[in-house]
Amino acid sequence: MNPPTIPVINLRIQHESLRAEIAAAVTRVLERQNFVLGEEVEQLERAIAVMQGCDDAVGCANGSDALLLSILALGIGPGDAVVVPPLTFFATAGAVVRAGARPIFADIDPRTLNISATAVEAALADPVYGKKIKLIIPVHLYGQCAEMDPLLALARKYEAHIVEDAAQAILATYHGQPAGSLGITGCFSFYPTKNLGGAGDGGMITTRDAALAARLRRLRNHGSSDRLTYPEVGINSRLDTLQAAILLVKSKHLREWTDQRRARAADYRRFFAKIFGAASRHDPAAVYPTEDAPVVLPHESLAGEHVYHQFTIRALRRDELAAHLRARGIGTMIYYPVALHRQPAFQGFDADSAQCPEAECAAAEVLSLPLFPELSSDQQQRVVEEILNFYR
Repeated sequence: MNPPTIPVINLRIQHESLRAEIAAAVTRVLERQNFVLGEEVEQLERAIAVMQGCDDAVGCANGSDALLLSILALGIGPGDAVVVPPLTFFATAGAVVRAGARPIFADIDPRTLNISATAVEAALADPVYGKKIKLIIPVHLYGQCAEMDPLLALARKYEAHIVEDAAQAILATYHGQPAGSLGITGCFSFYPTKNLGGAGDGGMITTRDAALAARLRRLRNHGSSDRLTYPEVGINSRLDTLQAAILLVKSKHLREWTDQRRARAADYRRFFAKIFGAASRHDPAAVYPTEDAPVVLPHESLAGEHVYHQFTIRALRRDELAAHLRARGIGTMIYYPVALHRQPAFQGFDADSAQCPEAECAAAEVLSLPLFPELSSDQQQRVVEEILNFYR
């Protein structure tokens, strides 16, 4: 199958513009031969801490380990429960299970697609598992922060921690506060397709708690701060110096790229209003797609800045639409087609009885359209025109 003429993401364009600078950064590491936790890792940690409004940042091997390390550092494990949303990447709940705790799935808000504070409160009040819940992990899905104020209030009321899964939300804000600065920790991923992506895996944990940061640094290094004594058992999750060097180069461009992503999102809204509006087949106030309004655009909260890791619509007959676009050379992705409480790996945790109808409904409708800083206006217009052609 030929690659799409309009891919859902294009990493090559970004790399070409930075090729010489990245090559020089990599060469410096190769010449110095300090491949693990080198000086570029410390530089990146300081840069991310400042960027996300925190005192400390701790590099690790990937975003999944950022979650696991946060859970372990808080002392959460067997006998404990953790509230997570069901519409997210597998790692959010997977890290809970890896730590020996039980994931409790709380349904999403159908407009924002982020975890619902009402559903979280119901979980915390549950007579069976409520008292076991020690942690809430809201996911800032697609680049928009969850509604944190009610979640923080619930955490205080029920004496639970909040760890932010900000893997998709670097530079996003909530009431002026950066993602990753609102909970006890924030967890970021540098997977290549992220807004700030490396040339492989990488992760970061932000926190304002100095003691917790020190423990995270031990835990990422088998439980040792000096590689001689091991007061506790950790894991091997160190950020490679090569990845940090590449990310440092890219981090200088992140604000510009984020502004471009937001501009591309605004362009999509303009094209949908122009092209669909004339056909009376797009309702900007809709929550669910219908025959009269088959496409629902992503809700953008007034509470903060959405960084548009994805531009994700809800679409009627989603799978048919995706096939139609693919046949016309337009790439799309589905994040995520199966709600986590329906994944086989979690069925031993009573997940099969979890009541998350909004997540299941969204999982059957969400479709992420092409979005990257270099996407052209002509390409976006063609995407929207082809979507309209499908529904005519």
